[in-house]
Amino acid sequence: MDRPIGYWVKHLDNLLDDAMGQALAAYGTSRRDWQLLSAAARDGSAAMLAPFDGVEEAVQSLTSKGWLADGRLTDEGRAAHAAVSEHVMHFRRRITEGVSPQEYLATVDVLRRMAANAER
Repeated sequence: MDRPIGYWVKHLDNLLDDAMGQALAAYGTSRRDWQLLSAAARDGSAAMLAPFDGVEEAVQSLTSKGWLADGRLTDEGRAAHAAVSEHVMHFRRRITEGVSPQEYLATVDVLRRMAANAER
């Protein structure tokens, strides 16, 4: 606890970005590509990603792969999502090893509330 939360949030984000990039390299995708692919598979929309950098590039990347057309997943995109999802789930299990489900949910809740406070 020798460093503030901002340090740990940014440090973890950088580590996750690097590790996720390595994990997704086999699919020729980036972390942002995966986030867009996942959002499109979940609700057909990338609107939740709009505030983040790199969304337009991810749309172009997934479109060029044939995984996205007119902002929607293609059949090929759904198949890619299924394959990449398995890989990502393995990655997430490894990253959260030793963290209980309750600890994870509590951490997400605290970060969500802090973000809401900062947005006010």
